[in-house]
Amino acid sequence: MSANTWRQPTGDSDSDSDLAPDHGQAAPSTDGPPSAGATAAVDESGRSARRFWSARRIPAAIVALLSAAAVGLLLYDVVSVRADRPAMHWRRRLAEELATRPLDDIWMIVGAAVAMVIGLWFFLLAVTPGLRRLLPMRPPTGIPGTGEVRAGLDRRAAALILRDRAMRVSGVQSARVTVGRRKVKARAQAHFRNLDEVRADLNAELGEAVMSLGLARQPTLAVRVRRPKKG
Repeated sequence: MSANTWRQPTGDSDSDSDLAPDHGQAAPSTDGPPSAGATAAVDESGRSARRFWSARRIPAAIVALLSAAAVGLLLYDVVSVRADRPAMHWRRRLAEELATRPLDDIWMIVGAAVAMVIGLWFFLLAVTPGLRRLLPMRPPTGIPGTGEVRAGLDRRAAALILRDRAMRVSGVQSARVTVGRRKVKARAQAHFRNLDEVRADLNAELGEAVMSLGLARQPTLAVRVRRPKKG
């Protein structure tokens, strides 16, 4: 496995047998908008390919540090009050504001909105996989002991591979490839040959290259070919 791939052990071997159909090559596109849709791979149980989940270490560390600091400061103030010392000024001011301000006060509404946005952000972090740059790959078949191994391909590495394949096509002067989870967009400039011929060769070359990546979900291929700007 190269430096741009990633392996993750898992205990669910059934969901790791995602296979992409051999006939999932996209049809050639024109200079118009790219066609939508993708061929999703499913395993024997009928479930679609699963994405990798991020550990969310940075958000978890930030929440843990802020929570520890807030709880420690509050505990220190409570212990000080129990020791017959005056409470801190910020806690007295906060208690007074919460007791006297009405619920329709602008600062109460802003504070509630900020708390709701932060809570929604943490909720989305908890329920979404993350790691959008990693594309799940098909597990190898016929090799014992690989059922508990999952592999992922970096989207930038996949784009470089497809760009190199596009530059092999005769007539292509420059190419730019963007790889998404459901769609691969290729834009090329042809300095000679007929544009339709270059587009057909690019569709064939990139379609074969996308199949050879071994992705669990076969993306749709959209190709655009234009002449370079004059001057």
